[in-house]
Amino acid sequence: MVELRDLTPRQEFLLQLIIREHVETASPVASRTLVENYGLEFSPATVRNEMAYLEERGYLSQPHTSAGRRPTESGFRYFVEYLMPDQSLPLQERRMIAHQFHQARDHIEAWMPLAAAVLARSSRGAAVVTAPRTLRPIYKHLELIVTHGRAVLLVLVLQDGTVEQQMLALNEPMPQPLLREAADRLNQACAGLYADQIEQHIQEFPSLEADIAKLICSTMRNAEAGPSDEIYHHGLSDLLRAPEFSEGDAASTGVVRVLEEQTLLQTVLSETLTPLGVGGVRVLIGGEGRWEELRACSLVLARYGVANYATGALGVVGPIRMAYARTISAVRFVASMLGELVYEMYQPGVHTAIPGLDE
Repeated sequence: MVELRDLTPRQEFLLQLIIREHVETASPVASRTLVENYGLEFSPATVRNEMAYLEERGYLSQPHTSAGRRPTESGFRYFVEYLMPDQSLPLQERRMIAHQFHQARDHIEAWMPLAAAVLARSSRGAAVVTAPRTLRPIYKHLELIVTHGRAVLLVLVLQDGTVEQQMLALNEPMPQPLLREAADRLNQACAGLYADQIEQHIQEFPSLEADIAKLICSTMRNAEAGPSDEIYHHGLSDLLRAPEFSEGDAASTGVVRVLEEQTLLQTVLSETLTPLGVGGVRVLIGGEGRWEELRACSLVLARYGVANYATGALGVVGPIRMAYARTISAVRFVASMLGELVYEMYQPGVHTAIPGLDE
């Protein structure tokens, strides 16, 4: 984090222009380039003096004496915190994305792959999306299926689409019609309830159904305790074509590790997003001294979902030379789309307005 806004308006203006040029070209930026491309009223010499000051303050670096200058991590951080303009995705793009999510509304298994693909395309980076973690699982539906003799397969579907399966052994064989009737009674009594609410009614059930209800509650509590281990990513091959990662060196190895080593990615997401509420966005530039694998990367991360029910994480991994305003707007919009779907999962039939589509 930049501790102090310590630049003059002209220095901030030039830093913005340098970052814009560097993001577009991936090359050091010369003073004459700025004067000619932007029709500046001051001379290349004046620009060079200001660039030298920005370098002295640690916001720019010079690869070698005859080259122009490029932003450092501190320069990008100053830009993100103080200079970055507010930006939304174009209305047509937002409508297209909203239409894609509307088509997937009834297909939970498609939400995360779709979000990752849309986010990668919109941000021009590599996207990561985790499945929402249910903080308090809600009972939706139960099936009891005879497999052989006294063995029965219990299939429990939770409100977020999670399916839990478990084998149980009955005291004596029971025909499928009777098991179906028992499951129907439990479905009528337990649909939409949390584990603790089901436990309050266990004494009202017949013996078999009470035993099954206890097993259901135990299964739901186990689901409540564990975080989601489903992580989807999209766009890695395109990201590796960026100049920063195209040489196959330590930088590209690091970004591959971030996306493909699930434990590392879960650690980064957990440590950076835990303090954030739903809708919060966090920008990590160059690993910020905490993760060596991220030293050539920037990450824009957000939390989505319904607070106190189910939340997940999504974000974009890209070079430090990232179009931050567009990436942040893409992350926020896709997070809002996933958040609406998760909300509807807990409030069936309720449609929430999508920010930015009422223009």
